[in-house]
Parts: sequence; C-alpha cells; structure tokens
Amino acid sequence: MSTKTIASSSGVAAQADAATPSQTPSSSRNLAALTRRSLLGGVAAGMALPTWAQFRVEIAGVGASRVPIAISDFRDETSTGQPLAAIIRADLERSGQFSMVPGQAGMTETSAPQFVDWRARAADALVAGSATRLADGRFDVRYRLWDVVKGTDLGSESVPVVPADLRLAAHKIADAIYQKLTGDRGVFATRLVYVNKAGPRYSLRVADADGEGEQTVLASPEAIISPAWSPDGNEIAYVSFETRKAVVWIQDLRSGRRRKIADFRGSNSAPAFAPSGQQLAMTLSREGGSQLFLINKDGSGVKRLTQSSAIDTEPVFSPDGATIFFVSDRGGAPQIYKMPASGGNPERVTFSGNYNISPSISPDGRTMAYITRVGGGTFKLCVMDLGSGQVQQITDTSDDESPSFAPNGKLIVYATRAGGRDVLMTSTLDGKVKAKLATPTVADIREPAWGPYGN
Repeated sequence: MSTKTIASSSGVAAQADAATPSQTPSSSRNLAALTRRSLLGGVAAGMALPTWAQFRVEIAGVGASRVPIAISDFRDETSTGQPLAAIIRADLERSGQFSMVPGQAGMTETSAPQFVDWRARAADALVAGSATRLADGRFDVRYRLWDVVKGTDLGSESVPVVPADLRLAAHKIADAIYQKLTGDRGVFATRLVYVNKAGPRYSLRVADADGEGEQTVLASPEAIISPAWSPDGNEIAYVSFETRKAVVWIQDLRSGRRRKIADFRGSNSAPAFAPSGQQLAMTLSREGGSQLFLINKDGSGVKRLTQSSAIDTEPVFSPDGATIFFVSDRGGAPQIYKMPASGGNPERVTFSGNYNISPSISPDGRTMAYITRVGGGTFKLCVMDLGSGQVQQITDTSDDESPSFAPNGKLIVYATRAGGRDVLMTSTLDGKVKAKLATPTVADIREPAWGPYGN
C-alpha cells in the first residue's frame, strides 16, 4: 500500500493514493486529569497493556541553542515500576530543545541546590522529584524546577495518579517543563495512530507519543490504511479493505463503536477531518475517476469538489478550514495543489521536483511537510515555508512516507525504511534531531498520524 504510486483512475488508484509549572491549583488540575487508559476501554477491554520500546534519540548536526538541563532520578521511583525521570529526559531530549546534564542522586523537590555547583556543571535548569505511594494505592508524584542561571525556583507541582497513568504523569511533567522553559506547549502527552503489519495481518494502533502504551483499535487480515484523527482526538477515520474493497470508517475510541461513512461504488479513500470535526474531505471514484468530495461525518451531504480527468487525492485542510491542499497529476505528474475548501480553481503549490505527494500542514498554517522523489526512486521528507516557497530536505533516509505534524508544530512524525523494515521516526523541522521508534517485533509500522491536544 505505498503512497508513492498514483495509478490509473480505477478503484485501485484510490487505494494507492490513500496509503499514504508554578504550584497553583490550576496547574495541579492540569496534571491531575490523568484518565487516558479508560479512553480505549471499549476497544481493548481486558487487554494487557504491553511494555513498548522507547523512541531512541539520534542527534545529528545539533547547534548551540539547546538548553542544558539536569533531571535527577526521582526518590523512590523504583517503587512505581516506571523510570519517571528517564521518561522526562527522553521526552525533552527528543524535542531537540534540550541537552542532558547528569543529575545528582538523592535530590528531591525539597532539596536546596547549590547553584554555583550546577553552573560549574554547565546546567541551565534543574529538576528533582519524588514518588510516594498513598493509602488508596495511588502515587503522589512531585517535582520542582529551578533556573540555575538566575538561581531561582520556577515552581513545583504535586500529582496524585493511579499506577496505570504514571507514564502519562511523567509526560505531563515533561510538557510543563518544556512550556516553562521554551514558552511553547509540549506534546509529550499526546498520541500517535499508525498501521502495524505483521505478516499477512494488519492492525490499527494508538500509542503515546514515545511509543509506549500501545493499544489495538482494529485488527484485520485485510489492509488498513490512511488513519486520520478527529480534531477532538476522540475518533479516528480510516480505510479498511475487510470487505475486499476500500471503505471509509469512523471509530469512536471511547466506546469502540464504528460506522461506515463512505461505501460507494468504486473506491473510497484518503479521509481527512475538517477543523470543525463535522465534515471530511476524501477521494471517491463513484462518479468515475478519483476526485475529491466533502461528506458529513454521518455519511450524508456528499458534495463533489474537483472536476478533472486527473487523479485528485490526499486532501488535507488548512488549520482555519478555508483551504484544502491535495495531490493531483493534472499537470502530468503528481504535485501538490490547493483550493478553497468549498471548491474552486486549484493553484499549484510545489514546483521543485517532478513528484511531490503527501502534504501535511503545520498547526500555524505556515509550513507544509511533504514527500518528494529525488532521482529515480529515492523519497525524501521536505518542509516548505508556504509564505516564501522555500524548500528544505530534512532527512538522509531514502524511503520516507506519510509526514504528520505534532500539534505544537515543532516536530514531524513520518514513516521510513530502516534495516529492511518500515519504522517510524520523529524529526525537528530543521532535521537536526531525530528519534526512531524501535520495536521488539518484526512488524512493519507505517502511515503515522500525530493526534491533537485533548485526550
């Protein structure tokens, strides 16, 4: 199911196209709302949550702008069964904004650090904490953040959390540290959806942004492609071939219930939610060829958007919902175009290279990630400044696919080929910091989509 083939306008074409912290009550409430494990209860009831591999951070070409931070192991974190400090370190390092300085054993959030000593260690920031088991079985996870350069206390928080959500608590703490020190919102507590292929079987899976907490949404002996998040993060649209044809479904992650929304004659593919969450754009061949349509999330109100003899596919909305970016071979080879979300005359966006596919638009609407073919068969992840049109290739791999922006726009997740397998990578927008999702299985992992803030 490669995204790198735009075939004829038959039903097979659409299948190919689509594969593609201060200590305040308010901040404590933000971290206390930790109930993620129940979100997929209707899907995975009774399933054990597997321990999955961490992203492995691979630093390349790093500049001098990273903040050196020391994060000491939390006191008694071994009693939790989760390496809390290590999770926070990995999150922050993966962001490309931080470098790690060794912590100090025995430090907690109540310690009085000697800032002169930490400056001598070249640390600009310092974190320490503890984890205490409560009488009701929960853990009270506490931490404090210091600005070493200024010698000031930047605040602390206390997070009572059930054992199943200890990793989520660590991700939330990493988010709070990231926001305090950079001014931008973190994404470590968000989630990914992707397709797992093991032998002849496919599964649609959701995991935390570091690859842990993986749960299966749907398993099938037939292909599953093109997962897309709803704006609220509660639903996923995808294409399933379980009936031996491409059909678009929407699945509620809270209840596990799913419904068909596009099962028309021909192929139904490449769903993308509008920012309102009430409509989707997708590719249908019900009227001949592969063209773009709008459809309500209940399957009603089908409206054709493009009128061409070409293959039009892979639609994505701009963050404001006013524009749809898509791929078309109307000029003789696949290129990325844009048009008003209500339809209208398309305008070509990509001009560098003769094969450009899989657009993804950053949350601020200023940047587009996409895949370009270089030479005869090398596929690279690129980013384009939509204002200036300036393009930069940011990967050194040769088989990249399916880019998707993190909800803060600072990272991109994409699929690529490594060691003979399909794997997932994240990258900063300049390509200098990458992280590979290393799994203990021999499955291929492809078609990632980074979920929104929310759940």
